[in-house]
Amino acid sequence: MTATGRADTMRRLVLSEEAIYGLILVTGMIVVSNTLTGASLNALITVVVTVVVFFAAHVYAGTISHLSTNRGHGDLRLSLTAAIQHSIGMLAASVIPIVILLLGVSHVVDDEIAIWAALIVDTVLLGVLGWFAVARWSPHFWVRITSALITAAFGGIIALLKALVHH
Repeated sequence: MTATGRADTMRRLVLSEEAIYGLILVTGMIVVSNTLTGASLNALITVVVTVVVFFAAHVYAGTISHLSTNRGHGDLRLSLTAAIQHSIGMLAASVIPIVILLLGVSHVVDDEIAIWAALIVDTVLLGVLGWFAVARWSPHFWVRITSALITAAFGGIIALLKALVHH
């Protein structure tokens, strides 16, 4: 694959609906896990298990959906490959918050700092994804910033709920 092809694949991966959905899912799972113990290990386990299960469910649904559209003439391997390629953004988007939570688990930073940092980084990443996704569609600054703010608001609202519930 050429450098341009890899760049296009990476762009599709990180600017996908699955990447945005994955970050929102991770943010929600961090908040939910923190209601139990407040430990970054608990948040990490909750996030990893949830993302893997949602990814598997997304791949399964995509595979059977693709097969069903071919009325018995579909290729299982092609359907599965297409579903994985379509859904992989969900896994990719979770890498950065997982690394941040690992910093808390390994005691490089305090648990609470790791949890809040993961929530803040998720929100910032959502804004960045919102900006770049719309940048491919519109060159106008106000359209891009509006998209970035709306996309970031999904993570921000969940983080705000954490602040209201836990403090």
